[in-house]
Amino acid sequence: MSFPDLRSFLDQLRRDGDLAVVEATVDARLEAAEIHRRVIAANGPALLFTHVQGSDVPLVTNLFGTRRRAELAFGARPLELVRRIAALARDLLPPTAGKLWGARDVLRDALRIGTRRRSSGPVTEVVTRDVRLDRLPVITCWPEDGGPFVTLPLVYTEHPEGHGSNLGMYRLQVHDARTTGMHCQIGKGGGFHHAVAEARGEALPATVFLGGPPALILAAIAPLPENVPELMLASLLAGRKLPLVPGPGAHRLVADAEIALVGRVPAGVRRPEGPFGDHYGYYSLRHDYPVFEVEWMARRRDAIYPATVVGKPRQEDFFIGDLLQELLSPLFPLVMPGVRDLWSYGETGYHSLAAAVVRERYAREAMASALRILGEGQLSLTKFLLVTDQPVDLRDFPSTLEHLLARTHPQTDLYVLGNTSMDTLDYTGPSVNRGSKGIWLGLGPAVRDLPREFRPPTAPPPEVTDVRVFCGGCLVVGGPAFATDADAAGRLAAHPAFAGWPLLVLTDEPARAARSPMNFLWTTFTRFEPAADVHASSQRIVRNHLAYEPPILIDARLKPGFPDELRADEATAKLVTRRWREYFTQSVQMGDSEAAHLDAV
Repeated sequence: MSFPDLRSFLDQLRRDGDLAVVEATVDARLEAAEIHRRVIAANGPALLFTHVQGSDVPLVTNLFGTRRRAELAFGARPLELVRRIAALARDLLPPTAGKLWGARDVLRDALRIGTRRRSSGPVTEVVTRDVRLDRLPVITCWPEDGGPFVTLPLVYTEHPEGHGSNLGMYRLQVHDARTTGMHCQIGKGGGFHHAVAEARGEALPATVFLGGPPALILAAIAPLPENVPELMLASLLAGRKLPLVPGPGAHRLVADAEIALVGRVPAGVRRPEGPFGDHYGYYSLRHDYPVFEVEWMARRRDAIYPATVVGKPRQEDFFIGDLLQELLSPLFPLVMPGVRDLWSYGETGYHSLAAAVVRERYAREAMASALRILGEGQLSLTKFLLVTDQPVDLRDFPSTLEHLLARTHPQTDLYVLGNTSMDTLDYTGPSVNRGSKGIWLGLGPAVRDLPREFRPPTAPPPEVTDVRVFCGGCLVVGGPAFATDADAAGRLAAHPAFAGWPLLVLTDEPARAARSPMNFLWTTFTRFEPAADVHASSQRIVRNHLAYEPPILIDARLKPGFPDELRADEATAKLVTRRWREYFTQSVQMGDSEAAHLDAV
């Protein structure tokens, strides 16, 4: 099923009993986000808030907060189509009349790809220069956030020199009634466009769409190569041409969007943006970013404002991210021929950890594939990459880690690459956007049996507070805080109590880290930087390669200067607990199972 706009998707959720309509008045500052977080934790329904304090516009959140809703929004068709395209790329050459005839279904779909112009559309029912962003129900998610943020913006820009367009999702902090921040991180198409415009001394025209076809959201966050137009991908996913209508600014508008903010990003202007509680589970800190000056607002008369709440995994973006990975996975072997399978772990914020199954047809070919992955688009922001050449279910992280640990020779298979770029939101490096990367290979047949019980030949040192087994070959070790004993990692890696264990993870929270794969992934890989935090029992230089002797120890303790972990505002949490039944006793269009979930919360 393909939905032409946001409201057709909401209508389907109503029919399915998967939409809770909250008619009680709620505050967009903290209260709506706290309700959202509790509902998503209970696998509950999408939320439509009809009365938001200070706004006449309804607010909808948690649109994609379950696997079922994410699949419903984007449908089975995109995955089937991508698989078909991947198969054709492999089987169509050399082309023959019979093969081309067999591909006629894809050719028919190709004729429906693109945009079509209309004279008017719902988004232009109201067009005004009286821009009042403070009258929209823009949410503030976390108590230390720098202000309200637009969290589902679809930011459209065009290259100033005519080299294509870009649609990206860049958060917008509302500075005042007509101005927001423009959070274009490194490696993003909109940021490249702004850099070119700024070098020319020109403002960059920009249009921000809110709502519209769900396919538009998926296209905006897809890691496409630079200058591949996301509007074409949205059309492909939706199975129809995307209707565009004239707008008051430089760009045509998506006809079926709920709201369009039309303006420009001026050259040479910066303004502090943040903090913001981000999808790593910590605050991204205050930094200067470009600003977006809104000159016009176009909207439907009965517009609905969409938003999401990000935070410690798993949140709504987790379900979209995993679905997107599955959608693109058939294309990996086409783009990177040596890569059989690839998976980034949403529990780490995606960029912190990925794993790959690659071909090893000659010695060390796996490294060529690893470097190819780290040089490909947004995958270039991956901080740590696990690589094997044997089939393994990468989505099962404990099995993947055990598979690698049973096969690795850390002396030759562990690489740390210093002085590289890092995701803007990752604060483990020495400065913003700077850090390092790690590649760890585990190839061929198993070379060791992994220990599964901790039976030390000698007592651990007194600074060790706790030791727990996460999986075969991996221990979680509690130790002193980094601020009081920064050198503990090196000593513990060499201690005979841990001999025979390929991997140790030193953490402030051993019980929490070992409790589940999700907790292990989050507490480990969002808190370490390879160049600073990979240790070994000993290490030496061999042919300009740093050879690590196991055990390998990852120091995942909190370091001075790390931002705060996200925690709810206590007063707001008490308010939401007190009002809980008030929100949902008035709720309509919700199935019995969803209501039971919310009652349990």
